[in-house]
Amino acid sequence: MENKKSQIGFYIFIAIYLIIIIFPFYWEIVTSIKTPDEIFSSFRFWPKQITADSYVRVFTQRPFGIFLKNSFVIAALTTLVAIVFGSIAAYAIARLKFKGKSIVLGLVLAVSMFPQIATLSPIYMFMRKAGLRDTYAGLIIPYTAFALPLAIWNLTTFFKEIPFELEEAAKIDGASPFQAFSKVILPLTAPGTFTTAILVFIGAWNEYLFALTINTKDIRKTVPVAISMFEGQYTIPWGEVAAATVVVTVPLIIMVLIFQKRIVSGLTSGAVKG
Repeated sequence: MENKKSQIGFYIFIAIYLIIIIFPFYWEIVTSIKTPDEIFSSFRFWPKQITADSYVRVFTQRPFGIFLKNSFVIAALTTLVAIVFGSIAAYAIARLKFKGKSIVLGLVLAVSMFPQIATLSPIYMFMRKAGLRDTYAGLIIPYTAFALPLAIWNLTTFFKEIPFELEEAAKIDGASPFQAFSKVILPLTAPGTFTTAILVFIGAWNEYLFALTINTKDIRKTVPVAISMFEGQYTIPWGEVAAATVVVTVPLIIMVLIFQKRIVSGLTSGAVKG
C-alpha cells in the first residue's frame, strides 16, 4: 500500500513538473493563433477564433527569412569550427602524454567561466577595428571562443573512454597519428561528438548579447535580436512575437526528438567508464 501511494505521489509530481515546463511553450502557441483583440482583451486557454495572421505578418511584413538564414549559417559554422578544433584539442589532451595536461584542461574550463558581459567591450572593439562588424565572422569568432571550452571538455571525456590498444593496433598496421585519429578514434566517439555538436548549435542559435551588439544592420541580425525588436505602431505585437518564437523553437524541438537516442547515448557513454 505504501509503495502504491509513493508511486501515485511520484506520478503526480512528474505531471506537475511537466505542466510547469510545457505551459510557457503552450501559451506561446496559443498566443500566436489568437487575434490581436483577443490577446489583449481576454485570458483564455484556447482562442475563440484561430487565425494564422501572426505567422503571415512575420514573413510578409518583416524580413524574417533573412533572420532565420543568418542564425542558421552562424550557428552551423560555429558548430563546425568548434567540433573540428575541439576534436583535435580533445584528442591531444586525452591521448597524448605531456606535462601540464590538467592545467590546460583547467584553463579551458576557466575560459568558459567568464561572463559574456565582461568580454563584450574588448571583443566589440576588436571586431570594429578588424572591420568584422555586421558580418558572419563577427559573430562566429566570439561564439567559437565560448563554444570551444564546452566542446573540448566534453570530447576529452569521450576520447578517454577509447582503449589505447585500438590506436596502437592502427599504428602497427601503418596508420599515421592523424589516420588513427580520423579513422579509428573519431568514429568510435560519434555519439559524444554528435551530442556536443547539438549543444553548441543550440547555444549559438539562442545567443543574444553579442548578436545585439556586434551585428546591428537588419540584413545581419539573428533571430533572437530580431524578435526582441519587433515593434508595432502603438504597442508590442505579441501575436507576431509568439509566432516567431514558435517558428524558431519548433525546429530545435524536432531535431532533439529525432536524435534523442543519439543524444542520450552520447551523454551516458561519456559518463560511464567501460
